[in-house]
Parts: sequence; C-alpha cells; structure tokens
Amino acid sequence: MTQRVTGEMRATTILAVRRAGGVAMAGDGQVTVGDMVMKHTARKIRRLAGGRALAGFAGSTADALTLFDKFEAMLDRYQGNLRRAAVELTKEWRTDKFLRRLEAMLLVASEDEILVLTGDGDVIEPDDGVAAIGSGGSYAQAAARALVKHTELSAGEIARSAMEIASSMCIYTNDHIMLFTIGGEPSAQNNHNDHHDGSDRASDSDDANHANHANHHDERHAEPARDERHEAEQPTPTSPASPRRRATTQATF
Repeated sequence: MTQRVTGEMRATTILAVRRAGGVAMAGDGQVTVGDMVMKHTARKIRRLAGGRALAGFAGSTADALTLFDKFEAMLDRYQGNLRRAAVELTKEWRTDKFLRRLEAMLLVASEDEILVLTGDGDVIEPDDGVAAIGSGGSYAQAAARALVKHTELSAGEIARSAMEIASSMCIYTNDHIMLFTIGGEPSAQNNHNDHHDGSDRASDSDDANHANHANHHDERHAEPARDERHEAEQPTPTSPASPRRRATTQATF
C-alpha cells in the first residue's frame, strides 16, 4: 500500500505587495516532501502575459504547473484582464472533474490588483494590497502589513524584508528568496545613486569651468609678453637691420 504525501501544500511561502503603482511578488526556494527538504532553490513564481502579470503557487508542483498553463490561457483569451481570467479559471477548477483534484493555491498579481485563487471556488482580493499563501504566509503577511504602515519602503523592499522575517520563523520556508516586480517607483537606493551621479556631474562641470577660466586668464597675461618680445626683436629705425638679420627675424615669427 502506497501512502500519499499531502504535506507539500503547506511547505512554502509566497507573498505579494502592491504599493505606489507597482507590485512585487516574492517566494522562497524550499521544497519539502513530508518531513524532508528535497530542494532549496525551487522557482515558484512565473511571469505571465508578456510580463504584465505574476503568479506564484503553494502546493504540488505538477498541479501548480497545470494551473499556470490554464491561467495563462485564460489571460490570453481575455486580453490580459486578470480578474476575469481568475474568475473563469476558478469556475473551471471548481467544476471540472479532473482539475478539482489538483492540490494547490495560486497567488496572482498585476499593477492593478492582487488575487488569491483556491480550488474551492474562492477569488479573494485583499483590502490592503498585501496577500500571502503557504505555510509561512501568515508570518510574511503580518510583517509586510507592518512595513507598509510604518515605512516608506518600495513594494520590492517590503516583500524581501517580510520574506526574510518569515524564513526565520517558518521551518518550511528558507531564505533563498526570489523576487519579481512590475512597475512602481525606483527604490531609495537608486535615487541615492542618481543623486550622487548628479553631484559628480556638477562637480566635473565646475572643475571644467574653473580650468577654462584659468586658461583664459593665462592667455590674457601671455599676450603682452609676446608683444614685448616682438617689439624687442624688431629693428630700430635709427639702425636698420642687414638682409641676413631681417631674414632671421622673419623666420623667428
């Protein structure tokens, strides 16, 4: 008699965060079969619809891949409308005699919305732009909500920090975090780098202006010296220069 392993659905963490016109989705890389860790670097998130949507799963890998393919087909059918595609997939998932046996949950997101899909016919949109699934989902979601409320971090920074907290608490979640983002504003680190680049460019411009001013100043002061040398080498009217002297003087100038 073969015992069926049913522990995979809880053995992961997927988190999605929407903020400032962008969305981020992060997931860990641990694959657990029963009480054994089988893999540390699994990819549980995919880009769909040409990069306009993100989808992550918790549950059996084969079941999740089947649902990914179905959901991507729905997105293509409804021109990238995430909500319509999610509703239609959930209806088919619930009623089809083969699909309803699939043991997985999906977390899907775009710049406009985040949705949680289950095989029980649920399509749930969070109120605060934060949703998570899997065994460590409650830890990651709580941490992300606190960061959204009390910090100005970007969606990607919040997702990564919350996943790090979840990985330190959930034994089924590791710290090999994979992060995907769509849209949003540049992070504070990028703005910091841009500020420094601008300061460096301004400093280079000032140095160039100072150098040009110094060169111009030197040229102004060099002109009288060249004229004085010219006047010193010119023959005086009272003692005309010989032809040899005149030729030498012309060659000098």
